[in-house]
Amino acid sequence: MICKGALSLTVDMVYPTFTKEIGKYSATVRDVHQQLESEYESVGWLYDPLENHAALLGRIEQVAQEIQLMADVLVVVGIGGSYLGAKAIQTALSPYFERATCSVIYIGHNLSAAYTEQLLRTLDGKRVYVNAISKSGTTFESAIAFRIVRQYMEKRYDDAASRIIVTTDAKTGRLKQLAEHHGYRQFTIPMTIGGRYSVLTPVGLLPLAVAGINITELMRGAKDATVALNEPRLAHNPAYHYAAMRHLLYKAGYRLELLATFEPSLTYFQQWWTQLFAESEGKGGQGLYPCGVQFPTDLHSIGQFIQDGSPVLFETVLHVNEVATDFAVPFDVMNLDRLNYVAERGLQELTTIAKNGVTAAHREANVPIIELQIARLDAYHIGYLCYFFMKACAMSALLLQVNPFDQPGVEAYKKKIQALLEKTTHHAASS
Repeated sequence: MICKGALSLTVDMVYPTFTKEIGKYSATVRDVHQQLESEYESVGWLYDPLENHAALLGRIEQVAQEIQLMADVLVVVGIGGSYLGAKAIQTALSPYFERATCSVIYIGHNLSAAYTEQLLRTLDGKRVYVNAISKSGTTFESAIAFRIVRQYMEKRYDDAASRIIVTTDAKTGRLKQLAEHHGYRQFTIPMTIGGRYSVLTPVGLLPLAVAGINITELMRGAKDATVALNEPRLAHNPAYHYAAMRHLLYKAGYRLELLATFEPSLTYFQQWWTQLFAESEGKGGQGLYPCGVQFPTDLHSIGQFIQDGSPVLFETVLHVNEVATDFAVPFDVMNLDRLNYVAERGLQELTTIAKNGVTAAHREANVPIIELQIARLDAYHIGYLCYFFMKACAMSALLLQVNPFDQPGVEAYKKKIQALLEKTTHHAASS
């Protein structure tokens, strides 16, 4: 087990030689650590949590308080890294069923007419603010959504511009131009921080503050992770150890990584993790396919494949050791369901037992298991965990010798869509 700050990592491999082989990567990891800091421009996130963000956080909190006071709903417009991080943390740290004073909802991450129409319909009769997020303003899905939402706001409010806040590049881009033209308030996305690494910037911080998340604690967790994980020695850095184990498993023929959790609130966090690793590593015919699974739900479906299917996958189990509240199984005098043997035991204890049973079964089925543990699910530990995965992801991609910070495959689909739109527009105009 490797413990560092707020996180511990356990590697439970079916092949004992792997734990010996990982030591061979010590020199490579040390070199990549230096390379990461010196050869890439999009690494502003590496040390950004160490900066003094008191003024920025104060301004974000001030705007968030205004929105909470003046609105029932904040509509966040974005796709990919412009919405997933905020949605992930908001969902992880919000109650399942209690509604916040000001709801934060999202648009621009799909082109569904039904979703768009129903979202706009739910806004009727509610006080609304908007936060549009995009570095360039040219991402097709979110640009379309912002036009729709912008016109909706202009029809409803004479002072619509005061209710629209833009998070974008400091100098250039279409969204920047729109903001300047209409007089929208602006927050800046740092030039050296790319979308999927931007959750700890105003991209994620403003929606999270409106949702009632303690962004000061979030950044404190990220700051502590920055210090703890700025360690070039493989044996002392769990982020690098995790990256090296993933690399070894990939080289051994595994092609799919399951991030497994027992907390339903982490579903969107798994999606953020999926985007982070898929966009960073999946290049040049290489990379593990990242996928999230929710246990015990998915044990009754995908669990069959994990246990007995093709040996192409391994598991990374993310476990939360403590919960804010627990719920004990009640005692029943009749005991017709024969469950009194677990009466008075808390669901968190049963979750831990289930986790141990599942990993034992999968271990016997020769499924490699990496286990990550955090003490509790709160803003501090989520901030720490976000930084941990970003640091591990950059290392993992560089071990494959691919650039962790571009996404040529994403640009390819955008170009095809644009070409088809231009072709169909020209055809319609000439017919």
